[in-house]
Amino acid sequence: MGRVFGFISVVIVMAIGLYIFSKQAQSSSAAAGANSPQAAINITGVKSDLISIATSERRYFASEGKYASLDELISANYVTMARQRPPYTYEVEISSTGFRVVATRSGENTSCTPGRLSVDENMEFQTSE
Repeated sequence: MGRVFGFISVVIVMAIGLYIFSKQAQSSSAAAGANSPQAAINITGVKSDLISIATSERRYFASEGKYASLDELISANYVTMARQRPPYTYEVEISSTGFRVVATRSGENTSCTPGRLSVDENMEFQTSE
């Protein structure tokens, strides 16, 4: 009787562990703003690109005293990446007091990803459909 109870306890604990694991995996892809693992990977790549561009913008400002467009950052070799990661394209909106790096999705939203991701000079992310 004791062995049966022990075996049933192990099975119940394993089932609870697998349930928690599956919920955690689902919430991690939902937190990235996507419904599929591939979309979550793409969004993570886009966020990484935005951080890289924003960091380059801050470095450019430190050395030149002004903010630059994405073309200026590329030509000055501050950024060595492409202007896009399909289906997203990148642009930099600059003003005298700050900047915003924007990734805009083109095409249809088949994987429930955000239509627009952006990061500003304070490295704060914003998303919108």
